[in-house]
Amino acid sequence: MTPHVEPDPQAGAAVKAADRAHVFHSWSAQGLIDPLAVAGAEGSYFWDYDGNRYLDFTSGLVYTNIGYQHPRVVAAIQEQAGKLATFAPAFAVDVRSEAARLIAERTPGDLDKIFFTNGGAEAVENAVRMARLHTGRTKLLSAYRSYHGATSTAINLTGDPRRWASDTASAGVVHFWAPFLYRSPFYATTEAEESARALQHLEDTIAFEGPATIAAIILETVPGTAGIMTPPPGYLAGVREICDKYGIVFILDEVMAGFGRTGKWFASEHFDVVPDLMTFAKGVNSGYVPLGGVAINAEIAATFDKRPYPGGLTYSGHPLACAAAVATLRVMEDEKVVEHAAHIGENVLGPGLRELAERHPSVGEVRGMGVFWALDLVKNKETREPLVPYNAAGEANAPMAAFGAAAKKNGLWPFINMNRTHAVPACNVSEAEAKEGLAALDAALAVADEHTA
Repeated sequence: MTPHVEPDPQAGAAVKAADRAHVFHSWSAQGLIDPLAVAGAEGSYFWDYDGNRYLDFTSGLVYTNIGYQHPRVVAAIQEQAGKLATFAPAFAVDVRSEAARLIAERTPGDLDKIFFTNGGAEAVENAVRMARLHTGRTKLLSAYRSYHGATSTAINLTGDPRRWASDTASAGVVHFWAPFLYRSPFYATTEAEESARALQHLEDTIAFEGPATIAAIILETVPGTAGIMTPPPGYLAGVREICDKYGIVFILDEVMAGFGRTGKWFASEHFDVVPDLMTFAKGVNSGYVPLGGVAINAEIAATFDKRPYPGGLTYSGHPLACAAAVATLRVMEDEKVVEHAAHIGENVLGPGLRELAERHPSVGEVRGMGVFWALDLVKNKETREPLVPYNAAGEANAPMAAFGAAAKKNGLWPFINMNRTHAVPACNVSEAEAKEGLAALDAALAVADEHTA
């Protein structure tokens, strides 16, 4: 592993010491973590102060869709800082208008109005608020296997265990089972059965909750952190029909799946479905400056033509963030990043991961598209018992910890959640880099194999 800079362990120790003295980390027991001190990053790689370089198969938190330090985006931020570094959101600013225009050009259907936020959770909060005000209803339906953010309503909408500590429940949040054939809650044996039974379950839930009380159904188009479960054919179209039947707002969360991640600008394009509201963040500018937003259809936007929308953020549509978005979207267009992500998924990652599954007893299922893949790791392929228990910690999580350590030893920084590892490199990862990642995964899976039965 050849770093881009000379090792400087002393500088790294100073960075680590300051971090441990003053930085309070998210999702962590502060006294039990040992964060890596990062010296730099470029493209698909980052490196530490000890001279170790890592191929980033996490894309940060699945947001550096064009990799680290893209020169055109860095230059755009620098240029905007010299021109107009910040301005309040109530004004029309050229770079903000252009970012909104470029996003609206790519969103499906009539999602042509853009409300800017600072990230994905705030986007979800505001999409929910719009839906409630538009319908005059309160309840919200979301899936158990989901993650929608860490702010108040977003964390209650979330289905995974990160919700539990804050589950004071935003009034009226109801969870339901979305389709997941590999671990079907509906005892289905085919995708068609899974889709039909999941839709019936959803409609039954609506019936028992009261259709006239439900403002919105929110789904990640392709759930991300929860496991990259691509919905079966017909499911999202069926949800769209159910929402239309009962006058429910359909919100698609594209925070992680959007902007090229699945090999389309938005994952909804794979399913030919147009929601009423769509949330986005992350890949819109590869996280270079925090930015998110809600794409709003004409009907909901019209609700607020004469009625003020009661929501806003001090830094909504921040010029530096919007400049990064404009540059990112132009880079993606010019360099055909979305098409490249589709190619890498179809011809490199997909075949390569499936080949690993054939050879490794610890790989129960491979699923995904584009540069958005998950390996479901198991103790036994026949029983599909997860390699570690649900929400495992400490010694119970030792097999996944050993897998992660082996990946890092081989120069790969892995995305690990529960019993899964996700292959989510930058959308512009090269074929050679993707194959390098597959080789490192191959070696690390040999460690996971030691824990199979």
